[in-house]
Amino acid sequence: MKLTGKRALVTGGGRGIGHGIALCLGKYGADLVLGYRKDESAIQETIAELKRMGRKAKAVKADVTNPQEVEAMVAEAVKEFGGLDIVAVNAGVASRGQTVRDTEPQEFQRVVSTNLLGAFYTAKYVTRQMHEQETGGSITFTSSIITRVLTPWSAPYAAAKTGLEALMVVLAKEEVSQKIRVNAVAPGLVETEMGRRLIRARGVDDIKGMSSVLPFGRVCQPQDIGELIAFLASEEGSYITGQVIGLEGGASFLGM
Repeated sequence: MKLTGKRALVTGGGRGIGHGIALCLGKYGADLVLGYRKDESAIQETIAELKRMGRKAKAVKADVTNPQEVEAMVAEAVKEFGGLDIVAVNAGVASRGQTVRDTEPQEFQRVVSTNLLGAFYTAKYVTRQMHEQETGGSITFTSSIITRVLTPWSAPYAAAKTGLEALMVVLAKEEVSQKIRVNAVAPGLVETEMGRRLIRARGVDDIKGMSSVLPFGRVCQPQDIGELIAFLASEEGSYITGQVIGLEGGASFLGM
């Protein structure tokens, strides 16, 4: 699997899942622009890791809820590398685990603005660029198992990710003639800071303690998601589009 010479953009690229995606794309040869919102130290650590691999890498600060900042981020990526071949639409936030009755309108708007509107803005501007290149490409959205299980106390996040998957399918149908492949990856619990906070809210102090009750005896890692996104961006994954690919060890259909 080779991505040598490919130019990639990863939103939310400094920490957690985005960090894993960035390192996997870099491992297979891609050069990267990483979008981030506020964690300067984390993004610079990721950039340094990529450069140690011999990859070209640049961080661009952008709030994905602001369409002007997203447009500028894409323009900066194109300026840096001359175009884009791979986009991982990954920036996201968790909701606060309240009932619909107790969820404040501002909280719902906050989660939807990042997870759904931010994905829309990113898709809008990167597809414009890919059309200009006329070389096709791969866009992958980070979704969630939440769209399959729709658990209580998750309305903002569940609604946003469900909308994101609908956006993905529509985009895939629109862009197939341009040879732009569009898919989504839907992980379950992932060993990230967000995952740790989720588990602590459920009374579990150590996320690794979940390994014994999860399929295959381990928690999903950010690099698991990165490997799948790298595959979808590669020649080996070039016949896949419009798909939501679960990456939760089968937990959803096993009823876990």
